[in-house]
Amino acid sequence: MIDEAYNRLLESYMNSNHRKKVDIIQKAYHFALRAHEGECRPSGEPYIMHPLSVATIISKEMGLGSTSICAALLHDVLEGTDYTIDDIENIFGKKIALIVDGLTKIAGGIFGDKASAQAENFKKLLLTMSEDIRVILIKICDRLDNMRHLDLQPEAKRYKIAGETLYIYAPLANRLGLNTIKTELEDLSFKYEHPEEYAAIEKNLAHTKEKRNELFENFTRPIREALDTMGITYTIKARIKSPYSIWSKMQRKHVSFDEIYDILAVRIIFTPREATDEVNECFNIYVALCKLYESHPDRMRDWLAHPKANGYQALHVTLMSNMGQWIEVQIRSDRMDDIAEQGFAAHWKYKSDSDTEKVAEDELNGWLQTIKEILDDPQPDAMDFLDAIKLNLFASEIFVFSPKGDIITMPANCTALDYAFQIHTFLGSHCIGAKVNHKLVPLSHKLKSGDQVEIITNTSQHVQPTWINFVTTAKARTKLQTLLRKQNRELAKKGEEMLQAWLEQNGLTITTSNLDKLTELHQTKHHDQLFVAIAKGDILLDQKDLNYIYYGKKSEEKNKARKGWRKYLSLMRGVKTAAITKGQKLLIVGKDFDKSQAVTITEDNITQYLFPKCCQPIPGDDIIGYINNKKQIEIHRRSCSEAARLQSSFGSDMLMAKWDMHGTMEFSATLELRGIDRKGIIRDVTQILAGTFDIDIYRLSTISDDGIFKAEIELKVKDATSLREVEAQIQQVDGMQSVHRI
Repeated sequence: MIDEAYNRLLESYMNSNHRKKVDIIQKAYHFALRAHEGECRPSGEPYIMHPLSVATIISKEMGLGSTSICAALLHDVLEGTDYTIDDIENIFGKKIALIVDGLTKIAGGIFGDKASAQAENFKKLLLTMSEDIRVILIKICDRLDNMRHLDLQPEAKRYKIAGETLYIYAPLANRLGLNTIKTELEDLSFKYEHPEEYAAIEKNLAHTKEKRNELFENFTRPIREALDTMGITYTIKARIKSPYSIWSKMQRKHVSFDEIYDILAVRIIFTPREATDEVNECFNIYVALCKLYESHPDRMRDWLAHPKANGYQALHVTLMSNMGQWIEVQIRSDRMDDIAEQGFAAHWKYKSDSDTEKVAEDELNGWLQTIKEILDDPQPDAMDFLDAIKLNLFASEIFVFSPKGDIITMPANCTALDYAFQIHTFLGSHCIGAKVNHKLVPLSHKLKSGDQVEIITNTSQHVQPTWINFVTTAKARTKLQTLLRKQNRELAKKGEEMLQAWLEQNGLTITTSNLDKLTELHQTKHHDQLFVAIAKGDILLDQKDLNYIYYGKKSEEKNKARKGWRKYLSLMRGVKTAAITKGQKLLIVGKDFDKSQAVTITEDNITQYLFPKCCQPIPGDDIIGYINNKKQIEIHRRSCSEAARLQSSFGSDMLMAKWDMHGTMEFSATLELRGIDRKGIIRDVTQILAGTFDIDIYRLSTISDDGIFKAEIELKVKDATSLREVEAQIQQVDGMQSVHRI
C-alpha cells in the first residue's frame, strides 16, 4: 500500500512541467518513512500514508515542485520524534527546513497563556508564509487530506475541525485562488456540520440531474456550432453549484432548493491562437454568444483588465436560454482556467513578464504585506486576529480611484477612513473628511467600485476612539489601535499626575489600595483606564471619592457596582448573555469534567447553562456548547456566527450538546417577516398566533417603505418544531414573501 502511494506520487511529479529532482524526493520519503515507523492513523493504516497523500495533492492537484513535495513529506517529522529542525536543515537545506518549521505546531504563546492553539498555530503559519507562500499552500493540502478522512475522528473532534476549516481554511483557499480545493473543503465541512441538509441537497441534485443535462445540451448546441465556425479550439463544461454554495444561498436568501435558479452554469475554455490575443478572443466569443441569446444587461462581469485579488481572470455573461432560464456563461482561456482552479500555485507553471502576471504578483505581494501588518500589531488578541484575517484577507474587492486617477484595490464595504490609512498613516491620523466623486462625505462613508476619493486633512486633527467603530480593513484598524494606545499612554501619564496632585491636596498618596478603591468606585477595568478618564475629564474627583477611600461603600452600592461591572465585562466579551435568574446556580466545569461526552439539557438542569442572546437556542435546535473563561457552559445554535468564531478559535473548549425536554417550558424566539404591504396583513398574522396557536406576542415592531413591509415578532414557543409550524402558517398569509427566524 505504501509503495503504491509513493509510486503514484512519483508518477504525478514526472508528468509535471518541473525539473525532475527525483533524488531529493526519494531521500525525503525514506527519511519520513523511518521517522514515522510504527505510527498509525485513526483508521489503522500506517501514518506515512498521510504525508504521502499530502505530497500527492501538492504535486497532482496543485502543481508544485520538489521543494514543496519534500516539505509535505516531512511536515510532521518534528512532532513526536527525536529529529530537530537542525537535522532537516543539514540534510535537506535551509529552504525546506524553513517551510517544515512553519508547518510544525508550536508550543508557547504569541498571544498569551489564554489564547487558542488554533490561533497560535495559524499565526505561526502566516509568519512563515510571509517569507514563503508555499507554507500555507502545503497547510491547505494537509487540511484537505485530514478532511477526507474526518469520518475516522470522534464526533466532537469532527465538529471542531469542520468548523475551523469552514471559518479559516476554505476562505483562505479561495483567497489564494484554489477554487477546486476551496469547494471540496466547504462541501466536506458542510457534510459533517449539517449532515441532514447535505444529504437532502445531494438527493435533490441527483433527482434534477437529467433535467439539467437536457438544458445543458440544448443550450450549448448552437454555441458549439458558432465556435466551430469561428475555428476556435475549445472545451465546454457544465459547472454545477456545490452543495455548500446551494445551502449558503438558501440560508442567505431564505428560499428553498427549487428556488435556486443558478445551479447550472456553462464554462467555455479555449486555446488562444496567440498568447497575447486571449483577451480579444474572450470578447469575440462574447459577441458571438450575444448573437445567439439575449444577455442580461446587469450581469456582465469583466475580470480581464482587472483580475480579482486571487489572480482570477474571466469574462462572465448571463444569457436567456430557449427554455426560459437565465444561465451564466464563463469565458476563459486555458491559462485563465488553470489559474482559476489552482490560483497562485499555477503561476509556477506560467512564468512570464506579461502585465497580467505582474498584476497577480503585485496582488500577492500586497496581500502578504497586509498579513505582515496584522502580525505587527504589538498587542494582538486571538479572536481579533482571526477576525482581521477573516474579514480583510478574504473579503471581495472593489476598485477606487485616487485624485490623480490611480487605481487602488480595497476590500468591499470599506470606508473613506480605511482608504486614508491605506494611502498613508499620516493621512489617516489627520483626516477630517473626504470628497467622493467631488462631493463632501464623512469619514464613515462606504466606498463603491468606481468612486474617486480625495482625503481632506488638518494637522490639528487627531485619531478618535469612535473611529474604531467604522474602520473595516486590517491596516486601518491596526494603525488606529497603535495610535490610540500611544495617545492613551500620554493621557494616562497626565491623569496620573492630576490624581497625585489631588491626593496630596487631601493628605493622601498614590498607593495600590487607593487606586484599587477608585477603580472599583468608577467601574474602570484597570488603573490606566482610571488615569485616562481623569485626564479627559470623564471623572471629576470630589468628596465621594474621598469618602470611598476612607470608608468604602454601603452594601447596596457594592451590589450596584458589581452588577455594572458584570454588564461591562459582558459587553467587553462581545457576548450578550441572557440575564441570570435569581437563585440560578451555574454549572462550573472542573478538572474531572469529561469534554468528550455530550451535555444533555433537561428541565431539571437547564438553569445550569447560559443561553446567549446572539442566537436564542430553543429545544429542537442543533446546538453546541462552549466553556467560557469563567468555566461556565454557554449553549449556542450550531449555525450561530458567534459559535463559528468560537469553534475556529477555541475548539478545545467546545462541547457536544443535546436536548432532552418534554414541552413543559417556553422559550423566546424572534421571527422576521417581509412582504407586500396591505391593510390588515399584521392583523392576519396576529390572528394566526393568537387564534390558531394560542401564542402571546411579547414584542412587535414593523416598518413600511414603498409598499414593502418588514416586521419582527418576539414570541414564546416550546420547541423548534412548533416554531416551524408557526412559520409555515404565517408564510401562507396573502402578500407574505418570507418568514424566517433570527
